[in-house]
Amino acid sequence: MNERVTLDVTDGIARVELARPSARNAVDLAMCHALKEAFDAVDVSAARVVLLSGAGPVFCAGADLKERTGKDAAWVRRRRVASFAAYAAIEACRCPVVALVHGTVVGSGGEITLAADFALAAAGTVFRFPEPHWGTVGATQRLQRAIGKRRAKELLFTNTPLSAVDAASLGLVNRVVPDLAAAGTEVATAVAAAPPGAIALTKRAVDLGAETDLDRGIRIEMSAIEQNLADGSWRDGVARFTGETR
Repeated sequence: MNERVTLDVTDGIARVELARPSARNAVDLAMCHALKEAFDAVDVSAARVVLLSGAGPVFCAGADLKERTGKDAAWVRRRRVASFAAYAAIEACRCPVVALVHGTVVGSGGEITLAADFALAAAGTVFRFPEPHWGTVGATQRLQRAIGKRRAKELLFTNTPLSAVDAASLGLVNRVVPDLAAAGTEVATAVAAAPPGAIALTKRAVDLGAETDLDRGIRIEMSAIEQNLADGSWRDGVARFTGETR
């Protein structure tokens, strides 16, 4: 990590924060590396759930285009590869990642939101996906998978702002909440209370199943069930449910 991203793990809850408020948490190369490092660290920590937020009045104002001044195409390509690695690290995190978004969420901020397992938004949050209007390409894959191809094209082609309420209706965020920090803590506490092995297997089964048909998806779930049975932790869940102690 560096000063652009902070990480704290307490009582099984990891809090990852974009910490560049003076630049509206714009994503530059250093932040890409810091995000990946933070989620690599989460994967070897005692965390059971991650809350991903942004410092200051804006969650993320998108890519820091200023850093590209004077750079050649090869540098920009490396920078984009670094951003993909950061988003992939968020998505591949072994435990659930909940994005807590507020203020403005632009471009790369939307990619970060979509890489999380799900998201909560403060009232007044506004999303924009302006990549084509900035003369570049981005958000073409996760966005359409979340809200559908035709609506994704509309947002990308027109740079139309999307309110928090509309984002929730489309499935870009799960809920709009009046107190983002309190709602995040409530959700994280609920996730952290569940057996971590079962949560990890469930996350993997859902993610893998989304990439295939139902028949193969059932096989993926059965594989997860077999792994759950083999490690024996399911017995603790049954004991807790029935009030027994072991």
